[in-house]
Order: sequence, then structure tokens, then C-alpha cells
Amino acid sequence: MDPRESALADLRTLEPKSETSDFGIKSGDDGPLLHGPRSVQADPFPPEPDMLQTLARAFRSPQSRPQEAKASRTAALVALLSTGRARWTPRDYAGLAREGFARNAVAYRAVRLVAEAAASVPLLLMDGPREIDAHPLLDLIARPNPRAVGAEVLEAVYGHLMVAGNAYVEAVAAGGAVRELHALRPDRMKVVPGPDGWPEAFDYTLDGRTLRIPQESILSDATVPPLLHLTLFNPLDDLYGFAPMEAAAQALDLHNAAGAWNKALLDNAARPSGALVYGGTGSLSEDQFERLKGELEASFQGAANAGRPMLLEGGLDWKPLGLSPRDMDFQAAREGAAREIALALGVPPMLIGIPGDNTYANYAEANRVLWRQTVLPLVKRVAASLSAWLGPAYGGALTLVPDLDQVEALATERSEMWARVGAASFLSDDEKRAAVGYGPAR
Repeated sequence: MDPRESALADLRTLEPKSETSDFGIKSGDDGPLLHGPRSVQADPFPPEPDMLQTLARAFRSPQSRPQEAKASRTAALVALLSTGRARWTPRDYAGLAREGFARNAVAYRAVRLVAEAAASVPLLLMDGPREIDAHPLLDLIARPNPRAVGAEVLEAVYGHLMVAGNAYVEAVAAGGAVRELHALRPDRMKVVPGPDGWPEAFDYTLDGRTLRIPQESILSDATVPPLLHLTLFNPLDDLYGFAPMEAAAQALDLHNAAGAWNKALLDNAARPSGALVYGGTGSLSEDQFERLKGELEASFQGAANAGRPMLLEGGLDWKPLGLSPRDMDFQAAREGAAREIALALGVPPMLIGIPGDNTYANYAEANRVLWRQTVLPLVKRVAASLSAWLGPAYGGALTLVPDLDQVEALATERSEMWARVGAASFLSDDEKRAAVGYGPAR
């Protein structure tokens, strides 16, 4: 039987047949839950550790450890109350994705702009100072799995980091080598801390079913954990990253509320709220009140009734109660919220069409700032993590680095650098070639 078919059969019950059985779960259109063969624990819900044992491990004297064991002195305290227990991401990722990415045009465009730009950067493979042109790791990055190309998987990784502050990449091994990479959704992942404070496993939850993935190597001759957990700096949490989208949460609420208010204003014929005041003696009867209310709703609300004159009789007078958009400085507040969203996501407002921002001399300068301050640091961070994770599978000092010469947005900088180096009469030809990243002339 094909290993993939065996994996699917085992995971339909979430009960692996043995510690080395194959498994995998499909999650419909959202992509696979887990992929391919891997060594796992038989019980996806291991018993919670005894509290006394946990305390003993955390506070035992240093002499009780083997001399070769090295660990942070504070790690045990961090993990003391959470050893073996899965921890949810301490924020509503679904809410951020829904209110920020799905319902806000500014945040959507900013996230897509950064993720697409970062995923478009080619990666070079270096073995020390030497560049490797052809290698299985480069092939894996270019085509991580049969369902997606490298740019698609990397775009998902960068997008998850922008929206959730966390990204998860799963590696699948077969035949003693890493064969596939898959990006997993952060809202389905939970970190399971170990006694030393580092993640010892991850729980993947889908449709009420949970599968625990131990961080045991998927290769017999190298240490390659099945999951790579990428995080952005978070001063308030030891296990999860902080989402740029969360930093913009208040601005997102303000911008979305302004859009909803504008829509409601249009539905009410672009007039502020007000009241019909009855100036006569006594009060309207219940029938008169309901008839008047029905006429207002049917004849004077909605865009189709905009500008329709109102005929008042019997002592009725219209008294506006709300502030006009001009009085509220409505447009300025909305544009200010949009700029704050773009700022939190690292995108110059000019690049996403927000008016009133004259910080940059021109569009090209703003684009260069985006690449230098947001895109390239993110690419370098992810490339370094992928190198440390997958490098041991291939041996040597392999490192993935971005190929800046292929970034079109930096073409002006390259031209200026080449002009300066070319004009340096005190450098030899080989020194000039080395300064711009080329080897000596043959």
C-alpha cells in the first residue's frame, strides 16, 4: 500500500498503530492537517505529569544533573506550571484575520504587499563563502510539495507572521530525506512546553480532533524536528510571537467603524440623525405615531430617497441631533487610522494610496524604504531559521541568504554602488569585483 494512503487511514481515527506508523489528516480546501510518515507517540492525549515530580525537576540542585547537560536556569520556572499542557495562542487570531485582513482594505493590501514581495526574493545557498548552484535543498525550497510552488508556501509563511505573529512549517521525510514542506495555519496550533521551557511537542486541532506532534527528529542520521515554529518578537510571551496586526487593532476598529458609519449615513440619505418634534398641544396617538414612523422609513431613508423633500404638517418640526461629517473631521480621522495601520505593518502609506503623506520624496524612495526596513529583514529572518532547521539534513555549513542582486526595487542602489566602486582608483580589478559580490577574474 502506498505510504500516503496508509497515513490517511491511520489518521481518520487519530490512533496510530505503533510508534513508527504513518499518519496524515486531510482538512479539505484548507490543506492537509499532517503529511506523510513520522514517528509519533501512540496516545495523542498523554496524562498530565505529577505536580510533585514537576516541582522536583524544576528546583532540584545543579549537582543532580549530569555534568554535560546545559539548560537555562530560568527555563524550568517558565515551564513549571505548563509542562506537558498545550497552550493556545494568547489572542484571537481568527478575529485579527477577520477584522483586519478580510474586512479592512488597508490592512489587506499592506499584508499582501509585504508577503508577496518577501516571497518573490530568490534564495541563494551558501556553503561557507562558496555559493552552491544546484542542491536538493534548493529544489525543496523551489517545489516544497506537489500542491504548491515555493513562492506560495513562503507567501503563506510571511502572511501568517504579519497577521498572527507566528508561522508553522511542517517537514515530511521519506527514504531518509526531507521530501516536502507544508505551511500550517497558526490558529490550529498549540505549543506544548517541556520541562526545560522549550516546546517538546505541538498540538494540531481540527474539527474537534487533536493530534500531538512530538519534536523528535524525522531523520535517523540528523536532527531535524518535524515542525519549525517562526515567531516575531514578543515581550509578553515566552512561546508565541506578537502580531503586527494586533498592534494596529485600535486603528483597525476605528477605520472599520468609520466605514460602517459612512454606509449608515448613506442609507439615511447622507443626513445626520435627528428628531421630528411635535410642537402642538398634547401628544400623538399611537396610530398617528406608527403611521408617521412608517412614512419616514419608507419615503425618506436609503440612497434612492436622497434629496427628497419632506412635507411637515400639524406642528411637526425637524431637529438635527447628530454632528455633520465636517464637524466630526470624519475624513481626516479615517485617513489617520489608515496611516496608523500601514505604520504598524511596516508599509509606507504612499504605497497603498493613503493621501496626505509627504514623508518620502517620491514613490521610488517609499518603495526602497519598504524593502530595506520591512521586507528584507523578514526574508533574512525566515531564511536563517530555515537554514538552521533543514541544514543538518544535508550536512556542511549550509546557509540560505536572499539574492539581493535579483531584487528590482534595489536596482538604483546597485547602480550607485557600482559607480562608486568603479570610480575608486585605489582598488584593483579583483578588489572591485569582490566589493560588488563577484569572484576574481579568470
